[in-house]
Amino acid sequence: MNHQLSNTHIEFYQKNGYLIVDNFLDDRELAIWREAVDEAVAARKNNRLPYNTAKIPAKAQGEAVFQQRINLWMDHPGVRRLMFDDRIGKMAADLEGVDGIRIWHDQALIKHPWANPTTWHQDNTKWSFSSEHAITIWVALDNVTLQNGCMFFLPGSHKARLKDHPAAGNRVGAMFETYSELGGLEPAPVVLRAGGCSFHNGLMVHAAHANMTPYPRRAFTCAYMPNGSTFNGTSNVLPDSMLESLQIGDVLDDDDQTPLIYSRR
Repeated sequence: MNHQLSNTHIEFYQKNGYLIVDNFLDDRELAIWREAVDEAVAARKNNRLPYNTAKIPAKAQGEAVFQQRINLWMDHPGVRRLMFDDRIGKMAADLEGVDGIRIWHDQALIKHPWANPTTWHQDNTKWSFSSEHAITIWVALDNVTLQNGCMFFLPGSHKARLKDHPAAGNRVGAMFETYSELGGLEPAPVVLRAGGCSFHNGLMVHAAHANMTPYPRRAFTCAYMPNGSTFNGTSNVLPDSMLESLQIGDVLDDDDQTPLIYSRR
């Protein structure tokens, strides 16, 4: 695993809000990741979350954009081993300059042939904690191209939390009707060979192309939460049993839900 970061990498990330790491996985590691993720997705069937056994209709899940299966680490040992790798946790902590990293949620994102684009958005504004130092790793399990649905980042857009979130629907640029200044930024495409990865800050404004090919585009991602983050009242992926006991301001430190995978202390 190509997990060593230079000061130049960290400086670029903190300025721009993202970093691309080519050859993150070697061929052997890539094969392991692909096998684990494919097995976990197949075992999950139509259940998006591990603790929600209700079958969610594909349309309601947004699967016209991508097939999404969340927190596969909870019910697949192979994915758990991958997600508990403290080398990745250290990369996330070093890029964000924090002392500890917890898993917020992993997810398989499979953009099927001819799948729709993903509209411009921020991630952390939808999560159950608010942090300027949330971070996501996005690992390409297939080659990611302009044709099959690569992501795009707006460099520097991670420095502002957007308070108003226009309903995007199928309009890719709906966000820019409210935030016209963002619409003038030049997007950076994230083209990756299989085994490469990117990191992006939880407030990075990003989107993804449609898949304009007859082949799927598989990716596996994990969103990370700085240790010590607190509940903000948003449910997101937390199970009902946990939400019933949480108050706004409570520290999210349950290792069964948000495990600590790296700490400097």
